[in-house]
Amino acid sequence: MNKFSFLARTSILIAAFFGLDKVLAFARVGIISRIYTDEVGLLDVFNSANNVPDVLFALISGGALAMAFIPLMSDYLTTKGREAAWDLFSRVANLAFLVTGSIAVLIFIFAQQIVDHAIVPGFTAEQRLLVAELMRLNLVSTIIFSISGLVMASLQANQHFLLPALAPTMYNIGQIFGAIIFVPIFGIQGLVYGVILGAALHLAVQIPALFKFGFKWTPVLDLRHTGLLEALKLLAPRLLTMGGIQLIVIARDYLASLTGQEGAVTSLAFGWMIMQVPETLLGTAIATAMLPTLSEFASRDKWHEFRLAIERALRVLIALTIPIAAVMAAGINPLVRAAFGFEAEMSALITWTTRAYLITLTGYSIHEIAARSFYARKEPMFPLYAVILRLGLFIGIGYLGITMFKHIGAPVIAFAEIALLIESIFLFIWLSKRMHEPIVVWSAAVKGLVAAVFGGVTAYLLAVYIPGSAVLTALIGMVVGGLICLPIIWSEIKLLLKL
Repeated sequence: MNKFSFLARTSILIAAFFGLDKVLAFARVGIISRIYTDEVGLLDVFNSANNVPDVLFALISGGALAMAFIPLMSDYLTTKGREAAWDLFSRVANLAFLVTGSIAVLIFIFAQQIVDHAIVPGFTAEQRLLVAELMRLNLVSTIIFSISGLVMASLQANQHFLLPALAPTMYNIGQIFGAIIFVPIFGIQGLVYGVILGAALHLAVQIPALFKFGFKWTPVLDLRHTGLLEALKLLAPRLLTMGGIQLIVIARDYLASLTGQEGAVTSLAFGWMIMQVPETLLGTAIATAMLPTLSEFASRDKWHEFRLAIERALRVLIALTIPIAAVMAAGINPLVRAAFGFEAEMSALITWTTRAYLITLTGYSIHEIAARSFYARKEPMFPLYAVILRLGLFIGIGYLGITMFKHIGAPVIAFAEIALLIESIFLFIWLSKRMHEPIVVWSAAVKGLVAAVFGGVTAYLLAVYIPGSAVLTALIGMVVGGLICLPIIWSEIKLLLKL
């Protein structure tokens, strides 16, 4: 069985579980939004309170360490064996837990000052007090994730994807339980208790697979250990890269608080979540499945296979995501109102914010592959250079947007994520230049644009002019629009099975 057919099957498996996770995520958000449909300001508070704990998770134990750690652990598994790999895992996990816990204590102490000056300075004093309280509670889940994120990375390095793919589903189940059971008892704090429960389930569901692969914990912390030093060397630029990405999230809500628009923070969170559905099912699923294999290709100097895998994945993602964005933008409005239960004004705000985010869907998908390709090559500086460019562009476009078009609010801030598309193009160009052969994807881009025009226009016209309920006509329009796209991009779709 060749590697590419394995990657195709793995990508489909991960996408299936990500799809289940997204269904549960929308169920969770639908439940929560209906609880607070008349108190949108409380939703803004809850979403803002997640910011700093999410930054801590992403920097220390999640995306930063995991993406740097998978290539290194794959290398250990390939060259030194599983026992040495688990010893390395233990040392990295011990350090991650201690650092996460220490920083969490500092954030707990200074939470109010952080909220007042860096997170949502435009909120009222009462809202800021509540944001700080919820943020402190949320740090418990962050400490749990400091281990769970690494467990996920280690299992993926062992080419095991089933339970790591199931873990986010368990996280959503915990949050749904919190919304239904804890909120009536504890109020808005119950949502955070649900987050903590979800984090515990996220870790617990993966533990059986650890022992299947011979996991053995080493209770030591030796900063002079060669593998740990190598992990830290790879981590430093990745840490700065993720720091830049998380600063964008903080800047997003900071700018939203300055608009004075109720629901701005929530519409940005929900709009981003909607855009992330196709991005996760396609970009994240394929990139997650590919990283261990790309790392193995790099460690064995199989650069032709490395380039071929990247080119096929990019052609699939570009050809699919451009028309998907157009079709979704055409029919999303009535679906937003049906999913979240808000009144017309809030639903319209979420709709336009989502449409602004959909402009960047292809950029996000390209970024998933390009960034992981550099980490597989152990070249973490290129993603760092790119995110510095993106951060500067986002803050500049976002600040200019709320200065000149403050009345529009959240959609202007979402549009500032066009910076991500520019970053992705730069990453792709740099990656192509570093390959022994150029990466060619222009035909996929052209086909995707043609499909987007035909599919998007069809979806919009059917949604507007077919008689019947708005939700039904929107769904019919999106389905028919999508079907019209298929023949145009069919040759790229077939590549999915050849990854």
